[in-house]
Amino acid sequence: MSKYIVFIFIAASCILYSCGNNSGPAESNNPVPAEEKQLRDLIDQYPDSLSLRNKLIDYFAGNSDYENAIKENNKLLMKDSSNADLWDSDARLRFLNRDTIGAINAFVRAIRIFPDPQYIISLSTLYAQTGNPLALSLADTLIQKSKGAAALEGLFIKGLYFNYAGDKIKAIFFFDECLKLNHLFLDGYREKAIALYDLRNYTDALKVLELETTLSKTNDEAYYWIGLCYEKLGKKEEAIQNYQLAVQFNKDNIEAADALGKLGIKTP
Repeated sequence: MSKYIVFIFIAASCILYSCGNNSGPAESNNPVPAEEKQLRDLIDQYPDSLSLRNKLIDYFAGNSDYENAIKENNKLLMKDSSNADLWDSDARLRFLNRDTIGAINAFVRAIRIFPDPQYIISLSTLYAQTGNPLALSLADTLIQKSKGAAALEGLFIKGLYFNYAGDKIKAIFFFDECLKLNHLFLDGYREKAIALYDLRNYTDALKVLELETTLSKTNDEAYYWIGLCYEKLGKKEEAIQNYQLAVQFNKDNIEAADALGKLGIKTP
C-alpha cells in the first residue's frame, strides 16, 4: 500500500449532432460501444440477472468510467439496500472516483449491515488517510478481536494514521510492529521508508527499501522511492537507474516518469 493521495478528476463530454435532414433525428458522433450495447440488450432481456448487471459494472470500471459504474451499482442497491457487499462495491467505486467522503459513508453502511473485518480495514484506512482518530479505535478492534492478517492490518492502520498526522516516530514504531508479525509484509517496509524519508533520513530509508526489493524484485513503487532517496543524496545516476526500473516494471508509474523528465531523461 503506497501513500494515498486523492485527486479530483473532472470529466467533460460533448455531444455533436449531424446536420443532414432538418426533419430527421439528431445522431450522436459518439455511439454506444458494441460491448456496452450488447450487455444492455441482454439486461433488457433478462432484467433480473445479477451477473449481467455486475458484468456491466465491471465493464465501466475497467474503462475507468466510475460514474456509470456507480449508477449501475445504485440500481442494484435500490432493489436490495440491505446487501453489505453492494455497499462495499459502492464504496470501492466511489474511492476510485476520488469521492473519499462517499466511500467512507458507503463503508459505514456496509459495516452496520455486517461487520466484516475487511470492511473495517477499508474504512479505517480511509479514516487514517483523512486524519480521523476513529481510525485508531477501529484498528484496536482489529488487533484485539482478530488474529493474523486482520491484526497486522490494525497495526498498519495505526502506522498510517500517525504517518499522515505527522508523528513519524510513532508511525515507524507501528510499522516495525507489523514487520515483527510478518517480515514479508511489503507495505510495512515501504511506509516505514516513507516516514524515514520525511524525516530526511535518506540513508536508513534506502536500507529499508533495498530490503523490500530483495523480497519483491519487480516492485516499481519501491524503486521509485529508492530513486527519490538517491536524488536527495545527490546521486543522480543511481536515481535515474531506479526511476527507470520503476517505469520498466510499471509503465503507468507516472511519478517515476515525471522524475526522469525533470532529470532530462525521456521515457518510451
